[in-house]
Amino acid sequence: MIAVIIAGGSGTRLWPLSTSTQPKQLLALTSERTMVQQAYDRARKLGDTIYVVTEASHAGALRAQLPELPDEAFLIEPGRRGTAHCIVLALDYINRHHDRTEPIAFIHSDHNVRDVQGFAHSFATAARISRERGCITLIGIEPTFPSTGFGYIQRDGVIDAQAGVYNVESFKEKPNYETAKRYVESGNYLWNCGYFVGSVEVFMREMQQSAPDLWSNYQTLASIADFGSEAYNHAYLALDNQVIDIALIEKAHQLAMVSASFDWMDIGNFKDLHDAVAKDESGNYAYGDNIHAIDVASTYIRNEQPDKPVAVIGLDNVVVVNTPDGVLVARRDVAAKCGDIAKKLQK
Repeated sequence: MIAVIIAGGSGTRLWPLSTSTQPKQLLALTSERTMVQQAYDRARKLGDTIYVVTEASHAGALRAQLPELPDEAFLIEPGRRGTAHCIVLALDYINRHHDRTEPIAFIHSDHNVRDVQGFAHSFATAARISRERGCITLIGIEPTFPSTGFGYIQRDGVIDAQAGVYNVESFKEKPNYETAKRYVESGNYLWNCGYFVGSVEVFMREMQQSAPDLWSNYQTLASIADFGSEAYNHAYLALDNQVIDIALIEKAHQLAMVSASFDWMDIGNFKDLHDAVAKDESGNYAYGDNIHAIDVASTYIRNEQPDKPVAVIGLDNVVVVNTPDGVLVARRDVAAKCGDIAKKLQK
């Protein structure tokens, strides 16, 4: 199996830790290894061939963090054109250099997974099902609470009960709380974490049948002899911005889904990050030097400037982050809105 790590995001909801020049996949947030290094560690369990797709401005930093990979393992977007087209770019490159029937696992660089063996087992099952049925196979996460921040996959019909494999009935966008609660209570919905497996051959067939515009864009890139040339990059930049779920996956004629046998968390905001890290008996997490906390609970405190003291006194459920790019003080449950601040600062 070939593994492709998608590492082109900006992670603005973790500002000021994550910035346009140093996005969250390049940061050590949940362990001593950065998020993309942890994704690479998981990818190694899937197979010997690993590619990283990223936007040009982050290519140098990613190469520095993953020195084990050769230069040709980094597939560089000249500009962001959404997950649909970064996957098309990867499919084109893989088709030029590998057997088009070999399964490809698409994974993300900013997720937190502790059970690496369970991760590998689920993807091996997905690869087997994709080969046997000739279809794109998703990984679904059994929901642990009625989240309104994730999309849901509705399962319908068992393919392999012992392996936890199902047919896919439909996709549901991020629901309101009452709807999410009904989904979880029904037992027929899993979180859509954006993982999927399929060969170039499978993706080509599905694009032809279900997403003719995406298939046309694939053909445009594939018709250019030199991958990554000036002509290739010019053609890529002419593409529109599309999300793979909407452009292809939700339109697919046939899909299968494996129920994940591993823990999973999308580190999308500071609440997620606080949930993912080890905390003391009062629910506090502190990273960095020169931090002074008194009578606090359920706090996330991070000081990236040790020459400047950070003091937090008598507060609960807050995030306090001090970096050279800014200082954030927010309630933990609304800290996701810092993405709005980051966007304003980028203008």
